[in-house]
Amino acid sequence: MSDITAKYNEAEKLKDQGNTEQAVVLLLEILAEEPNHVLTHLTLGRIYTLQGNYTAAIEHGQKACELEPQEPFNYTALSVTYQRVFAGTQEHKYIQMAEDAMAESRRLESLQ
Repeated sequence: MSDITAKYNEAEKLKDQGNTEQAVVLLLEILAEEPNHVLTHLTLGRIYTLQGNYTAAIEHGQKACELEPQEPFNYTALSVTYQRVFAGTQEHKYIQMAEDAMAESRRLESLQ
């Protein structure tokens, strides 16, 4: 098992235990070593959404889509992020962004 995989697994365990601050530390260490680690971006997006750090959550969700533009799951996750950002901010632009991300996910799924 690579060092990055071990760190990621530990970060997931910490997240699941509710220790999101320590999980973020490990996840950021992973990105320092491997900036294109998609699972890390997705996990940071989820944690930052829960913490109300919506700007960072969106950035990481968008980065996952940028890194794997043909992966429908990444767009589904981004759609969920936008939905949660809307719930937290009541900024209506996030509704359309969520719908657009989900439409892209469905489009990509139809191609597989």
